[in-house]
Order: sequence, then structure tokens, then C-alpha cells
Amino acid sequence: MPSPVRTAVIINLLRALVVLVGLSALHAAAANRVISLAPHATELAYAAGMGDVLVAASAWSDYPPAARRLEQVASWQGINVERVLALKPDLILAWRGGNPQRQLDQLAAFGIPIVYIDPLSLEDLSQALDSLARYSPHPEQAHQAARRIEQQIANLKQRYADNPPTRVFLQFGTQPLFTAGPKTLQSQVLGLCGARNIFADSPVPWPQIGREQVLVRRPQLIVIAGGDARIDITKSFWQPQLRVPVIALNEDWFNRGGPRILLAAEKLCRALAATPTKGVQ
Repeated sequence: MPSPVRTAVIINLLRALVVLVGLSALHAAAANRVISLAPHATELAYAAGMGDVLVAASAWSDYPPAARRLEQVASWQGINVERVLALKPDLILAWRGGNPQRQLDQLAAFGIPIVYIDPLSLEDLSQALDSLARYSPHPEQAHQAARRIEQQIANLKQRYADNPPTRVFLQFGTQPLFTAGPKTLQSQVLGLCGARNIFADSPVPWPQIGREQVLVRRPQLIVIAGGDARIDITKSFWQPQLRVPVIALNEDWFNRGGPRILLAAEKLCRALAATPTKGVQ
């Protein structure tokens, strides 16, 4: 009969073996050459600890700063399929809303795994990070980033959800004039701050609208994506029919479905809470 000491040694060796096997399986699943085909996917990949294995990205993938050094293989014109194949990726991060499906199908036909990152809700952001953990050489970093996002969302809900429901117009462009419907991250950020999207009844995510449609809904405040210089331009566009406060948010923060949209949410919530709208009818 083996001694207690020998039994303890054997048990510890078995535990170590289990850990080693687990780590081997974990790293076997991790990708070694990753291409991101959208700026928000690039940001999420870095947040998930995949920066060291990214070999190329799309145009406008400029955050974090290290992303600017990546070769660009996609733009609004499409994907450079030949170059992507030449880089021999073992994982592609794609975006259904911005990448041509025909070209993605071509890449998939070569046996390259494609993970679609299409966050349609704030909760999708943390889920995307958790999903990327299996491909990351640093899965714990992906899970930690996911939990941080969940905590940020919970904190904002707790702090601002009971605010008076200010009627807000989310304005994107002027010629033509677009807004965000309820099934967009931008509209959900607004709800996170306790405000109400005046086009929350839109059946489409990005409706093109007319000036009169906005005026008849009597917004108390306008939110735009861009620098502060665009505030006066926006006010001039609506005067004299509409004279309301305008809040400008960093365009990359607000327009991209990445972790930094929570920075836009924090700024928007603070600005909404500090902006008087009582006199606006």
C-alpha cells in the first residue's frame, strides 16, 4: 500500500499534468495570424489580447495606435482577397454590415475560419470579447475586458436610468439627413442615459428622414458625432424652426461598435444631466 506522502506526490503530479494538458488545448485553439476587416473588430481584438497576432486590418483601423502599423487589406470598396490569402491567416474577423458577403464567401471557401463581429446591443460587446477569448493567446484579458464593459453599463444604468426622459434627436449628416433607430448601439446608449430617441419607433436601423419629420417630433436636444466645431453648424441648420442644445460626441467613440462607445456613453450621460431642457418645448 503506497504511503500517504507518495500518494500526495502522485496526486500533485496528476494535477500538474491536467493543467499542462489544459494549457496545451487552450493555446492550440488560439489563432496565430489574424486579420480584422473592420475598425470596431480591430479594437475588440486588441481589447481581447490579440494584438500580437494581428497581421492586417481594414482602413480606418487606427486604435489603439499600434493598429496604425498594420497592413490594410480592406476598405469601403471591398476586400483585397488576393492579399488576404497571401498573408495566410488562420482567422478572419468580419463585419456583415460592412464587408461584401461574396468576398467573405470566397475566403471561407479556402477553409479560413471567419468570426463575424456585429454588435447590435451593448450586451453584444461583452459577448464578443468572451467569444474572442478562445482565439486569443491571452484569454483572461478578453474575459476581464468583457467584465469591465458589463460593469460600466451597470454603473451608468444605476446612475442615470431614472433621469427625466429627454426627447433626443440623434443626427447623422445633413444631406441626406439620417438618424439611428432603436436597434442600434447609438440608440441604446441614449437609453442608458435615461433619454428617449424620438425615432424609437423606426422599423429600420438607419432611416433617412426629412426635416419636417424631426420638427413634428419636437426634440428637446440634438446629439451629433463630431467635433465641437460642428455644434454651431448644426444649430444653424435647424434655426429658426428649432432652437435646442446640441451635444457633440467623439465620432470614433460613438460610431464604432467597440469598447470606446462606453466612453461616448459616459460623456453623453454627463452632458444630458447637465444640460437644461425644461424651457424647450
